[in-house]
Amino acid sequence: MSSKYMPLSPENFKTQAEFVADQFPVNEQCMYLNHAAVAPWPKCTSEAVQEFAKENCQTGAQGYLTWLKKEQSLRSKLAKLVGSKNEECVALVKNTSEALSIVAYGLEWQAGDIILISDDEFPSNRIVWESLAQKFGIIVKQVAINAQHPEAEILAAINSKTDKPKMISVSAVQYASGIKLNLEKLGLACKENNVLFCVDAIQAVGAMEFKCDEWHIDFAMADGHKWMLGPEGLGFFFVKETHIKKLKLYQYGWHMIEGAGDFSIKDWQPAKNAKRFECGSPNMLAGYALEASTDLLLQVGLDNVAAAIEVNHAYLLAKLQGLGAEILSPIEPNVRAGILTFRFSGINSAQLYQKLMANDVVCANRGGGVRFSPHFHTTKESMDKAIRTLSNLIT
Repeated sequence: MSSKYMPLSPENFKTQAEFVADQFPVNEQCMYLNHAAVAPWPKCTSEAVQEFAKENCQTGAQGYLTWLKKEQSLRSKLAKLVGSKNEECVALVKNTSEALSIVAYGLEWQAGDIILISDDEFPSNRIVWESLAQKFGIIVKQVAINAQHPEAEILAAINSKTDKPKMISVSAVQYASGIKLNLEKLGLACKENNVLFCVDAIQAVGAMEFKCDEWHIDFAMADGHKWMLGPEGLGFFFVKETHIKKLKLYQYGWHMIEGAGDFSIKDWQPAKNAKRFECGSPNMLAGYALEASTDLLLQVGLDNVAAAIEVNHAYLLAKLQGLGAEILSPIEPNVRAGILTFRFSGINSAQLYQKLMANDVVCANRGGGVRFSPHFHTTKESMDKAIRTLSNLIT
């Protein structure tokens, strides 16, 4: 790309804190506690998009071959982000729902096959399986999860001698409650019992270390607009190598074949890698954005990101408890993530959410309460200001 946009250089700043502060001016504009919904972009992502748009304006697609290199760079960085040693297992998709549909309609099903999900899933990870029930007679079973023993009923079903599921499809972190599942434990149980393991990773990837290979995950997917700090409309689909050629294809186009770009090919074959799930022209603009955001997360380090989110979660938790809030999310560190949902006795949470938003506290109304979701860059000053605003609204 013939632009002035350069990779990030934390070394140019005196401290890591200065580097992060420079990347997130959002903390000076509002109190942003809504990364579990739609995250703000870091400065590097904004600059990458601006430079890409400028290049398009000035020279059109003259640099298209460079764009393709950026597309492959994105796949490589996403593979690192999700803990896969093989970038050939990563496809670029429009969103989580598209990837779930690729899995749902790519596998072979028989009437009576069981798919296990939790009773706290976002609609994307429920509706697609319910559509299979209507078409093929498969059975969708929901099991309860709770903060005390979140994996207990799922593990019991996996290990069952009867009514064993063909697949479990769960969110790594529950969008409303913030309960974090032990994916390593679930993945091992699935492997030992020959059960497919599908993970909606949208509330986890970008916020913590994620290990598709080590955790025996068969399929994982996420849009990039939450904890990954990217745009809406572009995400990843990880598929274990052994499944790439087994999934039936139902989308076809020039981009998903071997030798894509050679338009003279008549006897075409689907790509041997996960690109076979990318049927048409890629979203290059979003690709430049997500590549920049992913690069930032990798440079900061997922261990550092997770540690900072935990510190911010603990800080907000203490402040909310000090105000007398009822905490609806897990309190124990081993089952909590970046999501903190709460309510106050006698106060309508939907109305409180609206008042918070009107006072520049960006949050969400989920799971019967108000949901705060800070990221690693969220400042103590921003959180203090949000708590003061909340305190004024409830008194």
